[in-house]
Amino acid sequence: MIRSHVGNIIVNNHDITRLKGNKLNRFRREELGFIFQDFNLLDTLTSYENISLALTIQKVNVKEIDKRVKDISKKLDIIDVLDKYPYQISGGQKQRVASARALITNPKLVLADEPTGALDSKSARQLLESFENLNQELKATILMVTHDAFTASYADRILFIKDGKIFNELIKGKDTRKEFFEKIIDVVTLLGGELNDVI
Repeated sequence: MIRSHVGNIIVNNHDITRLKGNKLNRFRREELGFIFQDFNLLDTLTSYENISLALTIQKVNVKEIDKRVKDISKKLDIIDVLDKYPYQISGGQKQRVASARALITNPKLVLADEPTGALDSKSARQLLESFENLNQELKATILMVTHDAFTASYADRILFIKDGKIFNELIKGKDTRKEFFEKIIDVVTLLGGELNDVI
């Protein structure tokens, strides 16, 4: 017997589970950003062109595109790679270009799948600090899937999932990142250290 779970997803005061056709397409294009573990940049486009693609599709004027690309690139510290192709830049720079592409439309919800998985620790820290700043400045919600306790410690709220069900929840509140990290490790320890199954 297959059970179906029915519910509603409210984003920006709209029930997106009721959207269909062009309204659903518009929501995906304008309100949602995706950050993939393997970047998904287009190899034949420069970093600038990869970032600006969504705005070009939305027919935003060229001056506004240029301003927005440069603004987000400064925040993510990638201004110096805008005219380079993906094969010419590091993994950390590729991930920040991919993040800029996801954030350029000022989405209300950003879905990030293991965004630090392919990064060294310095690049991971830079990206996570950028996420924090962009979350506060742009008021976008970032929903991130990760198996890494360090990455999870940058979140405000963590849901631990085990065997397909919510197992535990942590809320950062007024904890420092270090204190929050220690709480995450405590939960992982209670679960037998099987981090891959729980975050």
